[in-house]
Amino acid sequence: MSWAEALTLFAIGFVGSFISGMVGIGGSIIKYPMLLYIPPLLGVASYSAQEVAAVSAVQVFFATLAGVWAYRKDRYIHPKLVAYMGTAIIFGSFLGGFGSKFLDNATINFVYAVLAAIAAVMMFIPRPEREARYEEVTFSKPIATLSAFVVGLLSGIVGAAGAFILIPIMLVVLNIPTRVAIASSMAITFISSIGATVGKVLTGHLLFWPAVIMVIASTLASPLGVRVAKRVKAKILKGILAALILATALKIWVDILF
Repeated sequence: MSWAEALTLFAIGFVGSFISGMVGIGGSIIKYPMLLYIPPLLGVASYSAQEVAAVSAVQVFFATLAGVWAYRKDRYIHPKLVAYMGTAIIFGSFLGGFGSKFLDNATINFVYAVLAAIAAVMMFIPRPEREARYEEVTFSKPIATLSAFVVGLLSGIVGAAGAFILIPIMLVVLNIPTRVAIASSMAITFISSIGATVGKVLTGHLLFWPAVIMVIASTLASPLGVRVAKRVKAKILKGILAALILATALKIWVDILF
């Protein structure tokens, strides 16, 4: 591996993990296209989609782990919310991944694209912002469980991350404060990434040194993103989230239509 390739991978991992630490998304929606297109564009390396997916899965695991660790003392991670939604999304993604072979790809991708579009619209619904620790936050356990299961089911079917859909559900449907939603989403994404990481490692597509470099970048950058998030107004964090989710929804629709 050349120094140019190593520096490029470190920069991609650092930027993507900083953003994911700041807004509570695993970061694969940012780093996947960066890993796929930037190294060959710079002429330093070229990775297959399978290799990118494997490196990205491992990186998300460590980025979210570092982010959760950075949030551990601030009482923003809601243990019950994480337990209900995390358990449901694991079961949903398992069933979705298993059942995907029985479904038509075009229909699956269309349903997921509709869900992503709804998530993007939800981010722009006006709602009063409030600051709160997790002890002050209540939520509907049946709605949290059902919504996480559906997101897990669909994301498992299409093989995509579902965190960018979970956050709008937390904000608008469950009425969770932005900071609690971001921190809890990171914990849920960490839980859901465990299976994906193990699966990708077992496929044999994981590139060892690119993964090591991305993991180092992630463990450094994700806590920095968390630190910035703690100091930025919740309204600004929500705006960044809205822009990322809208961009993700548009990308999914472009992939389907073109």
